[in-house]
Amino acid sequence: MVSILRTLAFFKCPPPSSAAFSRKTHMEMDSSQPRKTLISTYASRSPREAQLCDGGSGEEEEEEGSLNLITLQEWHGWGITSPVPMAVTRIVEDLKSLERNIDAQMSFGGNGGKLQGTFKIQEDKKHRATYEALGDSEQKLQFFSARQIACRLLGSRGYLCQKCWLPYEDCMCSRVTPCKLWNGVRFWLYMHPKDFLRQNNTGKLLWQVFGVQAATLCIFGIDEPEEIMWNAFKHAGKDKVWCLYPNKNAVVKSVQEAFSEGYSVNLESTETTLRSPVTTLCDLLVGCVVTFLQGQSFKGCREEETNRDETLNFVLIDGTWSNSAAMFRRLKDRAKSVWGEEDFPCISLNMGASAMHKLRPQPSWDRTCTAAAAIGLLSELQLLPQFSSCGLDKQADAIEDALVVLLDALTTRRLRMGRSITRKMRHTSDIC
Repeated sequence: MVSILRTLAFFKCPPPSSAAFSRKTHMEMDSSQPRKTLISTYASRSPREAQLCDGGSGEEEEEEGSLNLITLQEWHGWGITSPVPMAVTRIVEDLKSLERNIDAQMSFGGNGGKLQGTFKIQEDKKHRATYEALGDSEQKLQFFSARQIACRLLGSRGYLCQKCWLPYEDCMCSRVTPCKLWNGVRFWLYMHPKDFLRQNNTGKLLWQVFGVQAATLCIFGIDEPEEIMWNAFKHAGKDKVWCLYPNKNAVVKSVQEAFSEGYSVNLESTETTLRSPVTTLCDLLVGCVVTFLQGQSFKGCREEETNRDETLNFVLIDGTWSNSAAMFRRLKDRAKSVWGEEDFPCISLNMGASAMHKLRPQPSWDRTCTAAAAIGLLSELQLLPQFSSCGLDKQADAIEDALVVLLDALTTRRLRMGRSITRKMRHTSDIC
C-alpha cells in the first residue's frame, strides 16, 4: 500500500488543458478576398503564414520551431483522442526541412487552405516522388493520409475554430447545445483525410454535441486512431459492431431486423459499468487505490474500467460517396484479420432528405450526410420497445438542432462572401 501511495505522489495529475489550442490570432483580411501567399515582413503576414515563417535565430527560432510542432494539446483540440500520429509529425518535419532548403516559405490559401506559391511547386514534386518510391499500397495510403492531415493542420492554425471547424468569424460553438448520449451507444466517425477540417463536414457535430468519448473520430489511413477503434471492436465482439453503409454486395439489415429479434438491452448494466473512460494514468491509479481499500482486487478494478460488453458500436463512414468504397473495403480487410471473416455487419436506414441537401446535394435521395445518418439511426432505435426508455429521440433532436445551426452558419458565410446558397442538383427525382 505504501508503494502505491508513493507511485501516486510521483504521477501528479496535469492541469486541465483548454478546449481550444489558441484563439489569440484571427484572420486580418476580408475572407471574401484571396489570401496572400509570400509577404516580405513577419508583421504583415496573415496568421496562417506568420505561424509558419522562419523567425531567424536564438529565441525567435526556438519559438518558431515550437509553433510548427503538432502538440498533443493541439491535436486533441481538433476532436481526436489518439496520440499525435508519428507519420503526421514526420510530414511536418519534412515540410519545414524543405522550407529551409529551398528558402521559400509555406503559405496556405484558397478553399481548404491548400499550399500555394513557389513552395507548393517544389513540395508537389517532392511528395509525388516520395509517393511513387513507396513499396506497397498500404505505405502509399499512410503517406497520402498523413500528408493531407499535416497540411490541413498547418493551414488551419489561427484561422479555423478547433471545435466547429469554421473560420473564427463564423464560429457556431456558442449556439450548439451539448447533450449526453445514452451509454449503450458509441459512434465511430471513420473519416477520409480529405474531409478532415472541411467546413461543411457534418460528422464533427456528433462529438460537438455528445463529446469525443461517445463519438470518436478515426481517420482513414492513420495508424494511431485506427488501432484505438479496432481495439475497442475486439473487446466488444463482432456482434456489437455495425456499419451504417448501403453495401450492395452483402446482406444489409434494417434497424428493426438487426435488433428487434432476440436482442435485449440491459439498462442497469449500461448505466453502472459504462462510465467515462479513464483519461489519465493518475485517474487509473487513484481508482485502483480506492478499489483496493474497499477490499477488491486490482484485477477487478481494471476489468470494471474496461467492461463495455453492452455497448453498441456504430461506424459512420464520413467521406464522399466515391471515397467510401475504399474505406469500407479497408474495414472489411481488417475485420477478416480480426474475426477471420471479412463480412462487416451493415445497417440500412429509412432516410429522407437532410437539411444539408440545400447546400450539399447527395448523389441520390437515399444517401445523406453523416449527421443525418446518426439522427436516423437514433430515431429508428427509439421506435423499438427495448430502446424506448433510453431517450434516443431527444439525442437525435440535439443533433438535428446542431445541423440547423451549421446550415445557418454556412449560409450566412456564403451570403457575406457573395456566393450562391444553392448547389446544382445531381438528381432529378421528386420528393413526395
